[in-house]
Amino acid sequence: MEAWQIVTGVVGVYLAAALAVGLLAGRRVTHGVAGYVAADRQFGLLSMYFVVGGTVFSAFAFLGGPGWAYSRGVAALYILSYGVLGILPWYFLGPRAAALGRSHGYVTQAQLVTGRFPSRLLSVLFALLTIAAFVPYIMLQMSGAGIVFNAVTAGYVPFWLGAALAYGVVVIYVLFGGVSAVGWTNVFQGVVMMAAAWILGIYIPNLLYGGVGPMFERIMAERPELLTLPGLDAAGQPWSWGAYSSTLLSSAIGLAIWPHLFMKAFTARSDATIRRTVVLFPTFQLFLVPLLLVGFAGVLFHTAPPSADFILPHMILETGMPALVVGLFCAGALAASMSTGDALLHGAASIAIEDGIAPFVRIEERRRRFLMQLLVLSIGGLAYWLAVIEQRSLVWLLVSAYGIIDQLAPPVYAAIYWKRATTRGVLAGLIGGSVVSIFFFLNPALRPWDIHEGILGLIVNVALLVNVSRLDRRRAAAGWTPVESSAHATVEPVS
Repeated sequence: MEAWQIVTGVVGVYLAAALAVGLLAGRRVTHGVAGYVAADRQFGLLSMYFVVGGTVFSAFAFLGGPGWAYSRGVAALYILSYGVLGILPWYFLGPRAAALGRSHGYVTQAQLVTGRFPSRLLSVLFALLTIAAFVPYIMLQMSGAGIVFNAVTAGYVPFWLGAALAYGVVVIYVLFGGVSAVGWTNVFQGVVMMAAAWILGIYIPNLLYGGVGPMFERIMAERPELLTLPGLDAAGQPWSWGAYSSTLLSSAIGLAIWPHLFMKAFTARSDATIRRTVVLFPTFQLFLVPLLLVGFAGVLFHTAPPSADFILPHMILETGMPALVVGLFCAGALAASMSTGDALLHGAASIAIEDGIAPFVRIEERRRRFLMQLLVLSIGGLAYWLAVIEQRSLVWLLVSAYGIIDQLAPPVYAAIYWKRATTRGVLAGLIGGSVVSIFFFLNPALRPWDIHEGILGLIVNVALLVNVSRLDRRRAAAGWTPVESSAHATVEPVS
């Protein structure tokens, strides 16, 4: 039997196991919307730990992270930094969102925000912006799966087929199991990818350099620019501090606001479960360290990969590892991809129905679940098609999505913490910030001081939110048209 066939067999066993776990988990909850979207609010610490870790760290961790370490050096350390900073707000946001979800039946982020700021337009904007950000993020996961399959089978499994095989499994268990399937497959996938990461991160630097220390000594001697903060940009030139720091800040702000992660607060069994998950989260993030070490190990490798994102599978194949080990690596990389992709597909479908359609059309519960399942297929198909025809750097796809997600932060914080915010202020900020972010994303040469478009959008977003809200309050105090009907608000902001 040829090596690529052994690799494919190992991966086939992994995919079958993931499918079985997902389908069995889906039978543990009720068949209504609360069961499909929020797992009947029964996730414990084990499920939350892995679902948060698996949701945050995806194909970019196994492929894009090593790719950045290989091509851009210490610039890749921003991945470690923003994870620790970004999860901290969830210690406070998560329990507050969970309590409101239990009280009012919320299952999405937009439901919480519009509970404080009643507006169907706001709900639709949240749905549109979320899906616009989710599609490139799902593309990232599918691209990662295709890259891995193609590389480790020496091209026998083409990119398009590898992505289809992995995400065919994801679509099936998300379709029938909902968020419960997402949670329990994330436990299984998290164990697989953490084990694969540490085995590779220890083995490869020792094989090629005799250890991590000697590896960095050689890089310092031969490629010192890769170890000089803040590293290199995509063109191989020194990355500006403005671009580095604003990219880090944008990612940190957006992390806890990602709607698919935010929705997991509504699945938690208790507030304590969420807080413990946040405290333990950095231990999950440690699995990125060995993956970055593998990327650095490739800097002085004797052959180059087709692109930076291929460095990890390229080195595995070029170092002559046994086919069984290569198959285990492939399973680990697919686990990273699928553990995020399933949450994204589930979240996108749930949000489209609950926030984009349900505010306008009364749909009975069974029909809503059916429409969510239909959208899992539709959104998955769209992202797959785009991933095949528009192949981009994996980290580029992730960073581009954060510019949109950042704009959801001011409405969420205002809903929970600022009593004087108004609906019109939130709408003005969200629209203005999104327009600015998209403009600078499409015109990066115009960004002042290389600041990330998400931060530029946030500046406009917050300014409009604050000033329009204050204007509304002054007009209301003068006896003009009320800014909103507080009788319809169901979220009381924290004092």
